[in-house]
Amino acid sequence: MAKYIARWDPFKELTSLREDMERLFNSFFERYPREKAEGFWSPPLDVEETENEFVIKAELPGMKKEDIKVSLSGDTLTISGEKKKEAEEKGKTYYRMERSYGKFQRTITLPAEVEMDKAKASYQNGVLTLNLPKSEVARPREIPIQVE
Repeated sequence: MAKYIARWDPFKELTSLREDMERLFNSFFERYPREKAEGFWSPPLDVEETENEFVIKAELPGMKKEDIKVSLSGDTLTISGEKKKEAEEKGKTYYRMERSYGKFQRTITLPAEVEMDKAKASYQNGVLTLNLPKSEVARPREIPIQVE
């Protein structure tokens, strides 16, 4: 009778240790940790400023546009919504569950005023993109220098 001997895979254990350490450091040092208490999460954002506008991109994979709300009040932008959990089936055993579900809200203060009536939002491939044109007051202007 042959005996089965499991081979030790040190790289598998190192990978698991690395993932645990990354989660620890991310939750300790990140301003908006990705892993939150069940029922609340925080999507990652990119905020870019060009000469004429702000471009905000938020990762919201697996969501429907109807479940996302965007509001702008003065210089404060709020993106909120809820990602619904898939129906659970009895008898399933999960090895790992890392996807986030539940309500979320991200609020950021923009560094300049924007023209709300010209703001545009699009949602494609799980990424919400907001184009917020700067108001004329906030756009940089060149001041001509006169020689005397």
